[in-house]
Amino acid sequence: MNPKVSIIMGSTSDLPVMEKACQFLEEMEIPFEVNALSAHRTPAEVSDYARNAHLRGIQVIIAGAGMAAALPGVIAAETPLPVIGVPIKGNTLEGLDATLAILQMPPGIPVATVAINGAQNAAVLALQIMAVGNLDLQQKVLNYKQGLKKKIVKANEELAQLQYKYKC
Repeated sequence: MNPKVSIIMGSTSDLPVMEKACQFLEEMEIPFEVNALSAHRTPAEVSDYARNAHLRGIQVIIAGAGMAAALPGVIAAETPLPVIGVPIKGNTLEGLDATLAILQMPPGIPVATVAINGAQNAAVLALQIMAVGNLDLQQKVLNYKQGLKKKIVKANEELAQLQYKYKC
């Protein structure tokens, strides 16, 4: 089994955030890999990885980074694959620095960007990208979204049962 999605983070300290992408892909039975590569500390390795990911069968890259958040953009500059950036909340600017760094890419080097610490949504988006032209994956997306709907319907039914003196 070869990975279809690659999850990259700048440091293993990002794993608590990026693990949500791993969990979603695991649940959807999508083969994935996980690596820690730093755009600043291991630039040659990042460049080599980005240039060769598509040759290994990777279809989408999810790259999480905090602070200067160069990793998603550096990868996007050297790969033909779609890159989804996950800004990771830091201590100084609460992730706004990473968000702006990932969003503000130059023309021709797009990085799709999800919410701060939004690794699960990055994995959902990766699945949706791969589902284009793949009926099996489209069905997984549809089933997942139907499950979300059922959760809200159930939660609303439970809220209706709450008893308060002034609740109408």
